[in-house]
Amino acid sequence: MGGCMGRYLDGWEDAQSRGSSRNGGRGGRNEPLKKDRPKWKSDYPMTEGQLRSKRDEFWDTAPAFEGRKEIWDALKAAAVALECNDHELAQAIVDGASITLPHGTLTECYDELGNRYQLPVYCLAPPVNLISERSDEDTSDSPEPPAAPKKEFQLKVRLSTGKDLRLNASMADTIGQLKKQLQAQNHIDTAHQRWFFSGKLLTDKTRLQDTKIQKDFVIQVIVNPQALQDQKLSRTSSVSLPAPE
Repeated sequence: MGGCMGRYLDGWEDAQSRGSSRNGGRGGRNEPLKKDRPKWKSDYPMTEGQLRSKRDEFWDTAPAFEGRKEIWDALKAAAVALECNDHELAQAIVDGASITLPHGTLTECYDELGNRYQLPVYCLAPPVNLISERSDEDTSDSPEPPAAPKKEFQLKVRLSTGKDLRLNASMADTIGQLKKQLQAQNHIDTAHQRWFFSGKLLTDKTRLQDTKIQKDFVIQVIVNPQALQDQKLSRTSSVSLPAPE
């Protein structure tokens, strides 16, 4: 027993002399994990993607630092739990791995062997000058919808009867809108029209810009034969009807 205790004390003193004991020079002090996350500002405005890359780079190289891999894994899990506002889970992970927190934060902690671990603040919280990537995408996409209707062109449509027509269209138009235009020009009910491009049936909500069609391409329109027959009958009746006396 005396020999074991002597070796333990010698190891403790060596850890103290290296400045890496788990008490952090505060007499074995161990604070509970604080709920507040550190606030910091990056040297440059950082996007969400840049922050993720920076974190991934740290966690990929962290096991190569001093310390044990299982402790690094536990610290990563605790940091993720904290960012998800699950303080209880983070505390349970820290306690389960026997990690000591002299200051109540993961920025400086120790394992039960006295090894020191330090996490950078960017792994614990985003910077106050974080830039949302979604806002960049929104601003780049917002000018497109109003600009599209201005670029009108003649869309070539080929009916299943072999007849070719041209419609005034823009890339922002939907197939449903173009069906109504075809109905107005050629008296073919929209319910009897089926539009195809590159062998694919186009729904009424599909926009031309989604089909990747160009102005020289042709859209096939299959017309219900019954609709063509009704069209002929309506024209014939309108011509043959006698004028009222």
